Amino acid sequence: MSRKNIIAANWKMNMTPTETAAFLDPFLTTFSDAVDCDIVIAPSFVSLAKASEEITPNPAVSLSAQNMSHEASGAFTGETSAAMLLDLGCEYVILGHSERRSLYNECDSVINKKVHATLAAGMKPILCIGESLEEREGGKLESVLTSQLEGSLADVSADQMANVVIAYEPVWAIGTGVTATSGQAQETQKFVRSVLEKLFGADVAGATRIQYGGSVKPGNAGELIAQPDIDGFLVGGAALDPTSFAEIVKAGIAG
Repeated sequence: MSRKNIIAANWKMNMTPTETAAFLDPFLTTFSDAVDCDIVIAPSFVSLAKASEEITPNPAVSLSAQNMSHEASGAFTGETSAAMLLDLGCEYVILGHSERRSLYNECDSVINKKVHATLAAGMKPILCIGESLEEREGGKLESVLTSQLEGSLADVSADQMANVVIAYEPVWAIGTGVTATSGQAQETQKFVRSVLEKLFGADVAGATRIQYGGSVKPGNAGELIAQPDIDGFLVGGAALDPTSFAEIVKAGIAG
């Protein structure tokens, strides 16, 4: 089944609004027309408005938030709601990133509430899953990923899965410079798809886009995107440079 690649830049806690404009000015010139690949930029909350201003006229690039509260509004200091993100033009929301899971103790049940709130608002979750090095070496990779998928996607319907992107990121390869080999990445992505098949059926599993993340860079993007079960990338460090990220996007378009 043909799936459109999706390449997303997760800027994490980087890029002021001024730096966001400086990045997007040349980047959006490079990708000024619609291309056969979904391109997503996920700035920090304070830079979303500036990014939205720059991105809105461009048909090739979509805006994402890095996180979201499952609450609609109220006394939740420091949180951001779906309505706020929609007003800024967000189409995607990154949820369940390993840093949110490990540093801020977000469990699958909390992430599941956010997934449902995102879908209810008409936005698309980019749901992150991944194992630590200890879990991989301890033979727990499959059980960890299965648990994360089952918990985070609980009560999501097969129809709703059309708007869900899965991002597999081996935690041991995020920001370390260590990348899973293309064979390791493909093997795990194929396993993730098999879990989706058990949960939602073969048609949904075959249609769901599964990104790879973890020290993706221009030098390895082409080999990774050539794998049959890798449908794009969630890019961290290499997405902070417009030239570097553009090269990764071009690999996604070519792939």
